[in-house]
Formats: sequence, C-alpha cells, structure tokens
Amino acid sequence: MTSIGEAVALEVPFGTSPWKKLLSTGRRKKNDAAAVVPIAIAEAQKTEFRTEIERDFDRILFCAPVRRMADKTQVFPLDRNDSVRNRLTHSYEVSNLARSFGTTLVYANGIASDIVNSTRDIPSLLAAVGLVHDLGNPPFGHQGEGAIQSWFADNVQLVAGRKFSVLTERHYRDFLKFEGNAQAFRLVTRLQLLNDDFGLDLTYATLAAMMKYPVSSIAVNKSSVCTKKHGFFLSEEGIAKQVLNAVGLELGKRHPMSYIMEACDDIAYAVLDIEDTVKKGLASFSDLLAYLEHHGKNDHSIDDLVTKARYKHLEYRREELSPAELNDVSMQRFRVYAIGLMLNSCVKTFSEHQDSFLNGTQSKALLELSDAHLLRELLGNFSINHTFQHRSVLEVELTGFNTIRGLMDIFWAAILETNPDIESFRPSHPYNRYVFMRISENYRRIYNSPPKELKELPLRYRQCLLLTDMISGMTDSYAVNLLQELRSYQAGV
Repeated sequence: MTSIGEAVALEVPFGTSPWKKLLSTGRRKKNDAAAVVPIAIAEAQKTEFRTEIERDFDRILFCAPVRRMADKTQVFPLDRNDSVRNRLTHSYEVSNLARSFGTTLVYANGIASDIVNSTRDIPSLLAAVGLVHDLGNPPFGHQGEGAIQSWFADNVQLVAGRKFSVLTERHYRDFLKFEGNAQAFRLVTRLQLLNDDFGLDLTYATLAAMMKYPVSSIAVNKSSVCTKKHGFFLSEEGIAKQVLNAVGLELGKRHPMSYIMEACDDIAYAVLDIEDTVKKGLASFSDLLAYLEHHGKNDHSIDDLVTKARYKHLEYRREELSPAELNDVSMQRFRVYAIGLMLNSCVKTFSEHQDSFLNGTQSKALLELSDAHLLRELLGNFSINHTFQHRSVLEVELTGFNTIRGLMDIFWAAILETNPDIESFRPSHPYNRYVFMRISENYRRIYNSPPKELKELPLRYRQCLLLTDMISGMTDSYAVNLLQELRSYQAGV
C-alpha cells in the first residue's frame, strides 16, 4: 500500500482554466465600495509573507468559536475522559487529513500547477475548511441540531402565528431544518467582528469551499450530495451568491475542495470515533476485526487491512501489555492503516472523476465513489451498533436534547418582548431582561442594529436568528449550567 506522499501521478493532467477563479483570494470587504482599509493596515499588508488563504487559516484558528469547540460533543456528550475526542480535536484531525490530501494533489498529482502559489494555497485551503466545517454546530452534536429542529416544529403557532403572517415557508424552513453548516457560514460572514458586517472576511475561495451544501433551505434535493441539506440561511443568501459567482460557480454547484473536506470528515468519523469507542470499553479491538472479517470478506482491501492489523496486534501481545493498553495500541495501528487506505483511494478517485469535481456537478460523495466505500459503510455500521445505541450515550444525549429545548423556551420568551423596529431593545420584565442580556453582545448588535439587507427581513425571522445564534454558540457545559441558573431565578418570578 502506498503512503499518501507516494500517490501515483495523474495520467490525465488537470486543466488549470477553472482554478484561477476557484482559488480566488478576493475578499468581500476589499471589494466593497463602502469599506475603508486604514492606512496603517494597508502598509502592514505590504510586508505580509503569508498568502491570503494562509491568512484565512490563521483567522479561523484564533477566533473564539474555535476555542468553544473544545467543550462541544463529537460522539460522547459531557465526557470526562480527556483522551476522548471533542468537536475541536475532531476538527483538528479533519484539518490535518485535508491538508495531507491537498499536499498529495499538488506535489504528486500536479493539480493547478500553472497557478501561482497553488502548492501553498490548496493544502492551506483544505486545512482551513477542515478546521471551520463544524464551527456552527450547536452543543451536543447532531442531537443539538435535532433539538432545535423539534422545538421549531412544536412551536409553529408561536413562531409563525397570524400576527407575523409575513413569515413564509421560505423563512420558516431555515429553522425547521436548522443546519450547523448554514450557521457556520453565518458565523464567519456575519457574526464574528464587532466593528463591521463582514465577519472574519475570509477569501472567496475559503467561503466557497466551506459551503458543503450551496443551496437554500427551499432548494434542498436529496438526489445529490451537494443539495441534500442547505448551506446558508435566507439572511446570508446574497453573500452566498456573491461568493459562488466570484469563484465561477452557481447555486447547487459545489467547490471541488468541498468534496475533499467531506471525505476527510467522513474518514475521521469512521475511524476515529471507533477508536474512542474502544478506549471507553464499549467494544474491543477484536470485536472490530471480527466484524470487518465477517462482513467484508469479499473485499481484498479490507482483508488486507484486517490481516495487517491482526499481525501487529499479535506482535503487541508479546509486550505483556494490560488488556486496555493492548486495545489502545492496536487501535492506533489500525487507525494508521485504515486512514491511509481510505485517503489513497479518495486521491485516486478524485483524479478519475476530476471534471465533475471541478465543475461542481458530481452528485455522489468522493468516498462513496471510491474503492473504500464498503470499509466506510462497515465502520459506520459498527459505530451504530456498538456506540450510538449504547445506553450511556443515549442517556446523555437525552439530557442535551432537553437542555437545549428548555433554554429555547426561556430565551424565546425574552426575545418576544423586544422589537428593534420601534426601538424596543430590551424586555420590560426584569427576568426576561436578565435573560436577554445574557445573549452574546455581538448577536444582540446584529439584531438591534441590522445591516440594510437584514432589516428588510421580517422581525419574527430576525428573532428566530437571534435565538439560534445564541443556542448554537453555547458549549455543552455552559448550556447545562445556564439552564440551571436561569431556572433558579425563574422559580422566584
């Protein structure tokens, strides 16, 4: 098996014609006629040795939402084992895998070789979108998304009642099908800086590549991997169109680097979540090999993976390790082999289907098209059987689900008392006023003083945005503690 760095060069060279736009280093702020760049900043940029896309990675790395991912669920909510992955460590690992993928493409496969800085920009772009891809996820992982969706489904009349009949299905679906991907796009384009409306002001290339689903909630179509969910809210639709146009794409057409980021995310889920499962004692290394051996016996690559992993396992047995240590070190070796197998298969597949990836029309996921699709499927099924259905996981997921819904009830009551359109910026009731002021300042700023394109949206829609902004920005521990605190004050109201 070749390593990532030893991938075979492409037989058919990549065309460079689309890459100049796909790697656009323009920024919304730089291209906005009303935006003024201070002279001191302009002078400092003259001595900047990083490329624009390398700067994107740094901007993402140092923003507060990245740090908050350290206390957001990956698989095991509120886990006290420091070696078990959280959303931040998962994002670091996806970023690392994506960078390695990009390095292989530019050095071994000669991708975009005629584009200046492509050998730096493509690995950096993939590292950036790998780091940012889960930034908008609410606490408690996908259970958090489910809790938000269910709250809106159960409060249709409260949210979209007659008084606010201007809230159409197009508005409401953004929340009924709430998406962490759309929240991430809103976060980096709108919410992060206090002094303007450009967020982190990332390059067009990075914004387009992080848009895993380049469609609105009303245009979701399950027939394609690019449109099975939505990647932006109505509030950021204008920005999304501007970004896609800048890189030579349009709604429904995905950036080629998005396919790669998605594959790296899937690989991380498939392999690394099982490593955590074994570390927590919910399954053993032997359980995993037996499962793969039985269900993948007609797949030569899986046979080879199992054989190599078992050989190393038997070798480690001679070291007289404890059962826990033996499981741990054997899983580490399995991780290396499995990730290498899947990444190499995806690099090969990307080159074979290059045209459909470059124009953003490929309807299947990169990993699904690859020879490693069965391994990915089996690893996912193993996780479902041994991890996601375990009672300990389900119990804490339920706690997270109820926590989010409880917080949404409390914050929604406070938000309903405000109406910035008539300069009613704070609730009149003391309890609701206290709750409202617990909402992050930058979220309240966008709500109370929205830019023109947001002010034209219905008040109720903007109130829903404020609610989901606040809930999504919380960490697991903060959400649990805040609900306890707010309920303790509520008892005295």
